Amino acid sequence: MKLARFETAGQSRPRLGVVVGEDSGAQIVPLDALSADWPTMLSIVAGGDAALAAVSAHVSASGERIALSDVTLLAPIERPAKFLAIGMNYRKHAEEARRLGVAVPENQFWFNKQTSCLAGPYDAIDPGVSEALDYEVELGVVIGKPAKGITEEQAPAHVFGYTVMNDVSARDWQKHSPTFTVGKSFDTHGPIGPWIVTADEIGDPHSLALRCLVNGEVRQDSDTSGLIHNIWAQIAYLSTAFTLESGDLIASGTPEGVGVARNPPAFLKAGDVVRCEVEKIGAIENKVL
Repeated sequence: MKLARFETAGQSRPRLGVVVGEDSGAQIVPLDALSADWPTMLSIVAGGDAALAAVSAHVSASGERIALSDVTLLAPIERPAKFLAIGMNYRKHAEEARRLGVAVPENQFWFNKQTSCLAGPYDAIDPGVSEALDYEVELGVVIGKPAKGITEEQAPAHVFGYTVMNDVSARDWQKHSPTFTVGKSFDTHGPIGPWIVTADEIGDPHSLALRCLVNGEVRQDSDTSGLIHNIWAQIAYLSTAFTLESGDLIASGTPEGVGVARNPPAFLKAGDVVRCEVEKIGAIENKVL
């Protein structure tokens, strides 16, 4: 299923729905009738199989449909407890980082993006004070069943679904400190969406094509088979240290082709439109203010 959060004209209250159909025929089935039990996307994620069964039954029984073109899609999950991202996790991206003088870490290299940076799939990106704004298309992972000490073999059972992410980066501010946190967490610098595709529809997440285009020009074009540390290894590594909770977001890494590594560097500027695509999920598109 494709689970989305959305608003309709005249209503500012976020609603939940399931997207059915494709392209111009796509519609959304509102889940308002389930709001007493599942009022938020976080509650559906935490509800696991029971929540998904209720949602599936409602979609089959409900005749209410809204054209997807008549709604405004929001970030498909409210602020989760954690938004974690791994750096230099594609072989060719690690090589371009090394060319820039960045030491490639021996272990998994994690940093926090503040959850306040989350933005919708078509929201504008505000560069703030940054003069070196960059893009990074990534496969996003939504944790389902919470746990600590998850093995790689157990990890697939702890994934609720997947989404498209743009790990927008203020490269100039990223260098201010070794933690990356500030330069990776400007408001609006975490567009995700357009929805969460449940894990059963993705299958193996390690063979998905992903691309980033700026004003129609392909800047990144790769697939998730290039991950150095795959999704299961990432979950095992993180949960060795702390509990992963329902709704936590993981940005699984970006492939080569980021703006800072181009010659000359190609940072984003006002009016640029950044489109990030991941196979089997969809695309998000955000304009720079």
